Amino acid sequence: MSTFSKIDILWNTVKYLKPIQWRYRAKLWWQRFFPQKLQSLDTTPDRQILNFVPSIPNEITYLGDNTFQFLNLQKSFGEQVDWEFVEFGRLWGYNLNYFEFLNQKGIDVREGKKLIQDFIQHLPKARMGMEPYPLSLRSINWIRFLSCNGINDVDIDAVLYAQLKLLIHKLEYHLLGNHLLENGFALLFGAYYFNDPVFYKKAKAILIPELQEQVLGDGGHFERSPMYHCIMLYRVLDCYNLVRNNALFGKELEDTLKEKAEVMLGWLEKVVYSDRRIPLLNDAAVGIAPTAKELNEYGQRLGIFCGKKVRLKESGYRKVQWGKFELFIDVGEVGPDYQPGHAHADTFSFELYINGRPVIVDTGTSTYEVNNTRFYERSTAAHNTVVVSGQNSSQVWAGHRVARRARVKVLCDEEERVIAVHDGYKRLRCLHTRKVEKMKEHIRIVDEIDCEGMAYLHFMPKENIVLDGNRLLGSDYCIEFKGAREIEPFTSMYASEFNKREERRSFRVSFDRRLETIIQ
Repeated sequence: MSTFSKIDILWNTVKYLKPIQWRYRAKLWWQRFFPQKLQSLDTTPDRQILNFVPSIPNEITYLGDNTFQFLNLQKSFGEQVDWEFVEFGRLWGYNLNYFEFLNQKGIDVREGKKLIQDFIQHLPKARMGMEPYPLSLRSINWIRFLSCNGINDVDIDAVLYAQLKLLIHKLEYHLLGNHLLENGFALLFGAYYFNDPVFYKKAKAILIPELQEQVLGDGGHFERSPMYHCIMLYRVLDCYNLVRNNALFGKELEDTLKEKAEVMLGWLEKVVYSDRRIPLLNDAAVGIAPTAKELNEYGQRLGIFCGKKVRLKESGYRKVQWGKFELFIDVGEVGPDYQPGHAHADTFSFELYINGRPVIVDTGTSTYEVNNTRFYERSTAAHNTVVVSGQNSSQVWAGHRVARRARVKVLCDEEERVIAVHDGYKRLRCLHTRKVEKMKEHIRIVDEIDCEGMAYLHFMPKENIVLDGNRLLGSDYCIEFKGAREIEPFTSMYASEFNKREERRSFRVSFDRRLETIIQ
């Protein structure tokens, strides 16, 4: 890649950043030379006895004897946990530092406390765990664990309080998005645990405007990842649980949290399939966030239910459901301009269930590491949409970056049909229009471009498909292509979970200007 191309990609990435992101990036650069450190405390505020309605137990990731399993990878540390372990990638190491295992089913309380104390001994050398995102999640998990198990330990409390004080100086305004929300959630938990008005004031200053922006009009989270939507909804419910059952501060946050939880539950109820699974569009995988069933039941325990019936709009997704079909399609922007880190180049991609089972599926997400697998899983060719000249519709790069991004205009938005056009290929002098129509007994998808194109379809592993002329035949469906020049089968990989990839059948359908796809 030429220097000019690199500069072009960099400029088209950073030009969308907000002024506050630039300011905090400058602050981060300065802190490299003058880093903030944990301050020793003369006194620690008395902890409060917190009450909680039972939350959702975390996945079992601690197996005992310093053995952990995250992201389908297991590691036994022997006598000493390496809190800086990165051999399985940084995301695995971050999960270790989140301490979510403290709130898993059946955790041995003494062993959980011992792991906290071991981490405290490591603190003078800690690097990964002192980044603000893992620090935030760890603080919440420590508070939940200590409160729910009646542990009163002044040494642990002193370290916890010092970490929260440090967090105030390391807020992730350089990233914004879900990271900043997690900072705010952690400070809210700290405010209640230590009855600290400074923490509360800062938490409220983050959460009220950020929730207002990040929870869209239809209830979806603005990063457009169903997985992160579930994670953020889980945290909103946990925070409502905290403020509803512990009367230390005012009701302003309680009302905001309840309102957002209701609309987020409504969005989730609208998008899940009949088997209660979420679509795996953008960065999404099974086994990371609580399930829709768990979130609904948790909401009910808190007296929170789905809001009014949701009509998908602002999140950019549409769902068409009738007869044996459930079709979920992306006709929105890749994400917020200033934070598209979890976006894929998947404009107009869709997933399709037939008779209650997944048939045409997204590629999923198996890694966040910067490698060829990550690049492929974010590429347009990994999704059920159209590729022009082998290019991505949006310029995804590195692990979480997007330069030029497709802009979408929805031309028709009705229950029976959706028509939209995007300009992701305008640099190739080409626009892509996709029309999805709900017919009496079939789905009709029409793709129109100003040049030659390649439509991709990716099927669920073990789906038995026969290529018969211009048709793909399954056990209970037929997909016919009108306008196809060639239909080429190939093998690709499907990742429903991190570090878990399976072979599946895929097809490239080449066409000139117009392709009609009939699914019946």
